Amino acid sequence: MIEASPPLIERLLNSHEPAIRRKIRVDVLGEPDDSPDVRRLSEETRTSPLVRSLLRLQGADGRILTYPHRGQSNAYQKWQGPHWTLVCLAEIGYPAGDRSLLPLRDQFYEWLFMPSHLRPPHTLVIPGQEDRVRRCGGQEGYAVWYSLRLGLNDDRTEKLVERLRGWQWPDGGWNCDKRPGARLSSLHETWIPIRALALHGRLRKDSRSLSAAARAAEVLLARSLFRSRRSGRVIAPAFTRLQYPHFIGDPRCAEALDLLESKRLRDGGFPLERRNFVRATSVVSRGTFADWGPSGRSRMNEFVTADALHILKAAGRLKG
Repeated sequence: MIEASPPLIERLLNSHEPAIRRKIRVDVLGEPDDSPDVRRLSEETRTSPLVRSLLRLQGADGRILTYPHRGQSNAYQKWQGPHWTLVCLAEIGYPAGDRSLLPLRDQFYEWLFMPSHLRPPHTLVIPGQEDRVRRCGGQEGYAVWYSLRLGLNDDRTEKLVERLRGWQWPDGGWNCDKRPGARLSSLHETWIPIRALALHGRLRKDSRSLSAAARAAEVLLARSLFRSRRSGRVIAPAFTRLQYPHFIGDPRCAEALDLLESKRLRDGGFPLERRNFVRATSVVSRGTFADWGPSGRSRMNEFVTADALHILKAAGRLKG
């Protein structure tokens, strides 16, 4: 068990990013997310430079034109389109119920509900494997998760939940691999729907969603979160590196938690080992417009540290 040193907590509580201060208050210190101070921090986040950077391509109609020089838009454009922008806003505690985000939600929902979106090759059922619908569960999963987190959900959100539950594979997860030989769920396509269904089940008191999330969790737990079930080897180096934005009491989490603790820096913080973004200077690069802080194995990153402390606290490994 590690201790969150008072100097570290004080440093994070004085971060220039209101999103960091909010994460520490709610996720580490246990302050209710509806307290006046936390609500104030959420409102401060709404107008922060970080959020302004994320929304820099939002037009007068509230939508994001991801290729303004072409007069075109791609609702799934990584990482600058409406979908990934809403993911980032939900991650940093943007206040719920902001109707100015509805055009972004609708922009992605319209893409999700296009008839062609559910036809091959986007959705594929291989003869003889009708119980394995090959779909990218992360798309619907994230849409459900941020819609609920940001208070943007409507009847279509419930339909996306039904899709996820209907597409769940026999082993509990999801996979979009079109090869007939792919018979097990993908960890990449499974961890996002887990967050969505767990949140939906908790907010709606829906036992079906809670059960589906629990089944899906077994896909990750059977692999100790980062190891091959067959060989026991690390699935890929990226599975062991701390990253942001990303996207616990079971004993099978122990090794992964040990690994997380081992990455703690001398000042008590945690580094950003793998950049999941490239600071974008143009609309065609693969990166957000936001600066998520320093990377490198010897430098503390506030976003990674806040989430690492949250995880360790939830696992009962953090004192104080």
